Amino acid sequence: MTDQTSITVSRTIDAPTKDVFEVLTNPERHAELDGSGFVIGDEKSDRITGAGQVFRMNMTGDHMGGDYQTDNTVVGYDPNHLVAWQTAPADTEPPGWEWVWRLEAQGAEATDVSLTYDWAKVTDPAILEKVSFPLVDRAALEASLDHLASAVSGT
Repeated sequence: MTDQTSITVSRTIDAPTKDVFEVLTNPERHAELDGSGFVIGDEKSDRITGAGQVFRMNMTGDHMGGDYQTDNTVVGYDPNHLVAWQTAPADTEPPGWEWVWRLEAQGAEATDVSLTYDWAKVTDPAILEKVSFPLVDRAALEASLDHLASAVSGT
């Protein structure tokens, strides 16, 4: 589904929901999952265990002039069903875009996974002028799902 303020991609991954959730909640694995090429690695972040938690990522991209860091505030957490965070440049408040991963078990060995990149809450005119949303396109999100499938299958 695509509208003016979000992109959602979905696929079924041949792995138990708990295994998919375990990978998604480990920031050390996010560079491995990222289809955009922006995520370099985590900054010694703990596993995501609940809403309100903040984890820091090392990033790179021409849109930010090269290397930078982000703080990611967990805004949704439901074990084996949902993990979501809002991203902001390090040491700043989230300006409104978020990443939402939803999981639905399809039996014991398969999981429907959807990834939503949503920028509907971005209202700061300076950010809207600087960042051309969507910064990450549908193909990059679909690549993230492909990477997740590979990560949980061990390939």
